[in-house]
Amino acid sequence: MPLEIRMAFRFLWAKKRAMLMSVAGIGCGVGFFILTQAQTSGFEQFYIRTILGTSGAVQVRDSFQDTLRTMDAGGGGGFQIAQREARHYVEGVAEPTAVREALLEFENVLGVSDVVEGSAGLRTTFRQDSVQVYGIRLEDHLSVSDLGRQMVRGDLGRFRDNPQGVLVGAVLAQRMQLQVGDSLLIETLDQRRRYRVAGVYETGVREIDRFRVYFHLSEARSLLKRPFGASFLQVSLREPGRARQDSERMEEVLGHFAYSWQEREQAWLEVFRALRVSSGLTVAAIILIAGLGMFNTLAMIVMEKTREIAILRSIGFQRGNIVRIFLWQGGFVLVVGVLAGWILGVVLTYGASQIPIRIRGIFATDSFIVNWSWAHYFTAAAITAVVVALATFIPAKRAARLEPGDVIRNSSA
Repeated sequence: MPLEIRMAFRFLWAKKRAMLMSVAGIGCGVGFFILTQAQTSGFEQFYIRTILGTSGAVQVRDSFQDTLRTMDAGGGGGFQIAQREARHYVEGVAEPTAVREALLEFENVLGVSDVVEGSAGLRTTFRQDSVQVYGIRLEDHLSVSDLGRQMVRGDLGRFRDNPQGVLVGAVLAQRMQLQVGDSLLIETLDQRRRYRVAGVYETGVREIDRFRVYFHLSEARSLLKRPFGASFLQVSLREPGRARQDSERMEEVLGHFAYSWQEREQAWLEVFRALRVSSGLTVAAIILIAGLGMFNTLAMIVMEKTREIAILRSIGFQRGNIVRIFLWQGGFVLVVGVLAGWILGVVLTYGASQIPIRIRGIFATDSFIVNWSWAHYFTAAAITAVVVALATFIPAKRAARLEPGDVIRNSSA
């Protein structure tokens, strides 16, 4: 074993209690950093999966026409440019079949579902309430949503085989005291029709589970008196992360407004991002405090071991050798602390994933959601490496500046 490493071990052993405290602090900081990042990113990813499974990656809505403005090029010439900020919009999709076929030509598009929506009133023997009619072709909609996995009572087969069947959200079913097989009355301005509950679904998004009622597309057209067109087309993508770029391309090609999930959910995504950053900064303070403790310990070693350092310099050790002795000490603490923190992070993350908790509102879950990602472990290690490097380098440079002659004179005095 090289002499530099042996000296590093000797200096560490002289302050073993203080160094163990530093290792413990670093381990706790790394472990809790991994836990907080796993939790916040886990809930964020689960929320994204929820909105993709309910509202799709892209929604193609109103058609538009860019207004034109004439620009004078001088000399009597001129040209026209499109003004996107002053587009003229026409509500809905007038030719859903043609738009659907065009969408399926996009490489990243996985499925397309025509949707007709409108407002209506729902009446039971107990009470009445406002709902949102949501007309779909079931097979098409299953390709762009998680409706099949969201069923909690009844089944889609009952809905598929019954033209007068409807699917209601769990919140609405509870509020209206509806069970599978119950009859309900749907009212519009000039129509009143009776339907039967074929199933109850739960997305976890309260606004959807509270108001949305799924109908067969043909029945929704008849009820809302919309024999042609669609309110929008819901699109699923093979790579949802490309939704923003794909939606821009869809607008150019189709002449319809394409709304990506990143735009729809921007406010919530920013909230999750802020939570992830703030929790990371808070827990990183533990690592910083452990680094300060390590800095103090190494500074004390420099003060207490000046004679040993002077002897090393007098027998031929260069300043670089002295620096490396202290860097080795920091390296030992870093490796042990990070490994301990990784193990603690695994234990804490697994433990958190087993904690029962019922959440309803923006998604539905009955336990903590965690995201297992190597990025959390490497990020924690990188932050720790920076802190330890700073805590080690300053005492190391100070030790390297010690001159044997100065030490001897000071000792004699």
